[in-house]
Amino acid sequence: MSLIQEFKEFAIKGNVVDMAVGIIIGGAFGTIVQSLVKDVIMPPIGLALGGVDFSDIKLPLKAAAEGREAVTMNVGLFLNNVISFLIVALAVFMLVKAINELRRRFETEKPAVPPAPTPTETYLKDIRDALVKR
Repeated sequence: MSLIQEFKEFAIKGNVVDMAVGIIIGGAFGTIVQSLVKDVIMPPIGLALGGVDFSDIKLPLKAAAEGREAVTMNVGLFLNNVISFLIVALAVFMLVKAINELRRRFETEKPAVPPAPTPTETYLKDIRDALVKR
């Protein structure tokens, strides 16, 4: 089988297409969550804490010098990203939980196949049927 043929089979499979759609939707969802955290959630929290803008919280490591910017640890941006991650993780958890619940509802239990009769049972049925015919 040629390399091109193998790639076609791989690319056309449903799982690959589903995964690609999931990645694209996930990227868009991540952007929305980042905006939610940065523009909606963090401003009221900052206001409640005395007007703090979390994106501006920095720990200076080295002061700015002539021609160089200050070296800082951007703790506020990290905090925003942690909150974004928690929201995305919660949303994914809820989605997986809903899908698992739907799977459980739609899974049909296969009816149990009765075991084959034993030879003794078969002989007893034959005797019964012979007696009924008399």
